Amino acid sequence: MNAIGSIGSLLVSTMGTLFMMAVLLRFLLQISRADFYNPITQMVVRVTDPGVQLFRRFIPGFKGVDFATLVFAMLVQCTLICVLILIAGFDLPGVGLVMTWAVGGIINFILDIYFWSLLVSIVSSFIAPFSEHPALVLVRQLTEPIMAPFRRLLPSMGGLDLSPIFVFLAIQILKIVLVEPMGANPAFVPGM
Repeated sequence: MNAIGSIGSLLVSTMGTLFMMAVLLRFLLQISRADFYNPITQMVVRVTDPGVQLFRRFIPGFKGVDFATLVFAMLVQCTLICVLILIAGFDLPGVGLVMTWAVGGIINFILDIYFWSLLVSIVSSFIAPFSEHPALVLVRQLTEPIMAPFRRLLPSMGGLDLSPIFVFLAIQILKIVLVEPMGANPAFVPGM
């Protein structure tokens, strides 16, 4: 790949990854019932709304799960994979392989979002435990639904919360079980 191809690949991958993060954050924030009036949530909705509204016309949600956002994320991921493969100068693989890679990339991306959100939540609980900054409030709202089941299972440790350790373990196990068998090429799949 020449210099122009490398630059094009870098730009497409970076911009695509940022947009995918916004789309998947929208999905995850809806599932976790995060504050819709948070300025960061408003920005995510504004950026992703044109594509999501297009699919929402014919793909309904069900019990708080917005399937239109997931379908839009799948379309964006498949498009990014195809564009990155073409920029690299390869022929496009079959539709099934592209869709498999897209599913693997989306699952991996969601797990990474939870991993980094959990890490930010842990660090912020030491540095600014009572902060009401919109980003920290949003991170707490995003991570609380995945930490709550582990908190219920673990006995009280006198103020010491070990649930993040088990959430980190669960995230790594899910990556091993769900993402690695798909065999996606990290160079062509944003989020891998």
